[in-house]
Amino acid sequence: MLKIDSRQVLKGDTFLAIKGIDFDGHDYIDEAISNGASKIIAMHGLYDVETIIVKDTNEYLKKYLLDNYYDKIKDIKIIGMTGTNGKTTTCYILHKCLNKLGVKSAYIGTIGFYIDDKIKDLNNTTPNIYDFYQMLLKCQEEGCKYVVVEVSSHALAYDRLDIVKFDMVIFSNLTKDHLDYHKTFENYALAKQKLFKQVKEDGLCFVNVDDSYKDYFMINENTITYGFNDSDYQIKEYEVSKEKTIFKVNDEEYVTKLLGKHNVYNLTSVIAVLKQMGFSSFKDIISNLDAPRGRMEAIKYNDNLIIIDYAHTPDAVLKVLTTVSEFNFDHIYTIIGCGGNRDSSKRYEMALYATNMSNMAIFTNDNPRFEDPNQIIEDMTSKLDNSNYEIILNRQKAIAKGIQKLQKNDILLILGKGHETYQVIEDRVIHFDDKEEVLNIIRR
Repeated sequence: MLKIDSRQVLKGDTFLAIKGIDFDGHDYIDEAISNGASKIIAMHGLYDVETIIVKDTNEYLKKYLLDNYYDKIKDIKIIGMTGTNGKTTTCYILHKCLNKLGVKSAYIGTIGFYIDDKIKDLNNTTPNIYDFYQMLLKCQEEGCKYVVVEVSSHALAYDRLDIVKFDMVIFSNLTKDHLDYHKTFENYALAKQKLFKQVKEDGLCFVNVDDSYKDYFMINENTITYGFNDSDYQIKEYEVSKEKTIFKVNDEEYVTKLLGKHNVYNLTSVIAVLKQMGFSSFKDIISNLDAPRGRMEAIKYNDNLIIIDYAHTPDAVLKVLTTVSEFNFDHIYTIIGCGGNRDSSKRYEMALYATNMSNMAIFTNDNPRFEDPNQIIEDMTSKLDNSNYEIILNRQKAIAKGIQKLQKNDILLILGKGHETYQVIEDRVIHFDDKEEVLNIIRR
């Protein structure tokens, strides 16, 4: 069997040495051989087992997958979604809706690989083409008709899925993120635009017409629009409370447990896809949907509310705070940090929104990686005029302090990590789960 991870090689396997951005499979050929590889396919070198030299191992892999497996998975319809925010919630709930409507589907994205339940966690939002094909083969074995996939800008920039043709694609929005890699918004938009060039000739494209970057994605004839502005699926009004959101799309009213205007957008894109697929009646499914883990996930504590969310961009933080500001809580407390070795230009904005829209913010660690946590906090606070914040680098202590502040009819937002169950400090990955910490503190 062909393997591209030397750790997974078994006796008799063929090891293909893939050269990536941050790694080179040629460095692991000896390990693959010691694990039992009987054949090596590489771009250079001569080894103690049968060796085949090819010009480009990445291109070899793509051709190999198409030649050997495409016929097995060609009937699975693939829905891809890109955008800065909303991918996980939208893709996950679309997958849930399809399953409840009797169309077996899978989800591949930030929170893992799901068919009925979670099959496994993923290292990247969008997997490499080898792993993607392995998942598609699993979907084919399980009888899936659709696969809903989050497609990240990095995956598109690296051509990670460039041999995949999509039956439907969705664009949510474009806001500040990943500029440490893309450098400019135009580069960021053009990377995401690639998804819309991979749609099948008879495929459908769904575009948020309210987003200022929409024109980058209105490039195909079969484009369906959604949003508050004039569109095919127009949001007419919405109303948010602490328990539910009510909204209208083309004069049809929907009720959902998902909170906030941003979730109205997420759900409207799902409604548009389902309607275009021919489904007409699914209001009960919408009303009973739960958000995926770590996406506006609510925990009641006495007369207060604690919300855990993955918001880690300025726009996402603003949307969460805007949503809860409509709930008439007495006090809003926000715990937030910024990731290390990532786009530093967004740190001040995130801190500004947190302090402008909260009674008190606590700035803490969020995967500092190899950066000095104090420098990250300095980037967040150096230009702040607001003083309604304190700094507690230890995230566990920050969460405990936030919960201690809650009195009655208050809300605590714990932002940035959402579903993540780890904290990355230098080269160490330490178990840390915001929800787990909250529940432990409440129990104590």
